[in-house]
Amino acid sequence: MFIYAMGKACPTPVILAKKALEEGCTDLIITVDNEVAVGNLSRLGNSMGLSVEAEKAEDGYRVHFQGTPDPNAAPQPMPAVSCSSSGCGYAVFIGKDRVGEGEGELGYNLMKMALYTLSQSDAVPASILFMNSGVKLPAGEEQQIIDSLNEMIAKGTEVLVCGTCLNFYGLAEQLKVGTVSNMYDILSRMQTAAKVISL
Repeated sequence: MFIYAMGKACPTPVILAKKALEEGCTDLIITVDNEVAVGNLSRLGNSMGLSVEAEKAEDGYRVHFQGTPDPNAAPQPMPAVSCSSSGCGYAVFIGKDRVGEGEGELGYNLMKMALYTLSQSDAVPASILFMNSGVKLPAGEEQQIIDSLNEMIAKGTEVLVCGTCLNFYGLAEQLKVGTVSNMYDILSRMQTAAKVISL
């Protein structure tokens, strides 16, 4: 099966590929025009236990999936968090590079303190999700923020950073911590969390 997804921003290529694979396609090629989509598609294939090969094509990239999805595949270990009937752990959504709507420098310092406080907690988030101008934090130069995020990752937190947002701000090559991700994965983490905190 062939899917033409040139010009389509994430998470559209991921959604198209996932639908085809879940409907039983065992040999899928999808074409995309950016490396963020290639990374997101590769993670999708790996999470489903499929063979995935990506190659540069004349007009973009070709991602080739082969195999039958394995419902038990888990090549990307999820954080060890407690689960209840309402979900697993908690997620922190960061949609801007500061806390609140007041003075910018104060808001930035509050965000820095918030991330440090979370990193020192015995109950770190299952995931931290960065979108919009929030992506400037894991792609920035503030070492305390990078250290706080790395400390949470070491404790089991998953850090996902919107690839479309990084590209918009010209920061795709400057990400220092976390995994480049997409709207589909970020919303999935919010849906499966017991609660979501927005900063």
